[in-house]
Amino acid sequence: MVHFVGAGPGAPDLITLRGAELLKQADVIIYAGSLVNPALLDMAREDCEIHNSAKMTLEQVIDVMKQAEAAGRTTVRLHTGDPCVYGAIREQMDALDELGIPYDDVPGVSSFCGAAAALRAEYTLPGVSQSVIITRLAGRTPVPEAESLASMASHGASMAVFLSSGMLGRVQEELLKGAYTEDTPAALVYKATWPEEKTVRCTVGTLAQAGEEHGISKTALVLVGNFLDSPYEKSKLYDPTFTTEFREASR
Repeated sequence: MVHFVGAGPGAPDLITLRGAELLKQADVIIYAGSLVNPALLDMAREDCEIHNSAKMTLEQVIDVMKQAEAAGRTTVRLHTGDPCVYGAIREQMDALDELGIPYDDVPGVSSFCGAAAALRAEYTLPGVSQSVIITRLAGRTPVPEAESLASMASHGASMAVFLSSGMLGRVQEELLKGAYTEDTPAALVYKATWPEEKTVRCTVGTLAQAGEEHGISKTALVLVGNFLDSPYEKSKLYDPTFTTEFREASR
């Protein structure tokens, strides 16, 4: 059996209870060494076989899973954050389907959640934004034209930009082609929830400058939108004049 497990954004205690238990039981662990906090491997058994997928190809990863399954061993494929976001898990699952190897998927806390927590922010403020766009800038991995950063920016919604902190000049340029202005609030969150976490608040117009001044060029999320600094309406859920399924309006 292969278990795809979301490691969470970085802090070892932000992996789910289910994910932690699977790590403790695993015979084989294949972890995304470029992003997963190695402290999580302290949960592994002393006799656990551990592989760093940062140094492996897809074929090599699948071969390790195949060999473990043939030997009746349990494998944990440990991905950063939640593997459903930029986790490259579909291609692994398809390969396992072809081989007839059973697997399941354990969700994790995504780094875009960790980044919001670091900033004490809420993406979905009433009267400001009720949508969150998770996207990336086209680089070595292409992005469909209809999903270009400029196109996504046209909505003016809350946005979390992954895998783009090394191209902040281009990110800034593309965002300004949309509904954001030079003064729209933005932030850089480096290694959210790790001990070395760093947060930098800026504006869309100063994104590139902020990254350069603070030495942020990788392993960071770019957050954009008025949710970071704007007046907002209070929630109707707790409004005393608002009736819900569980509470009558008090006045």
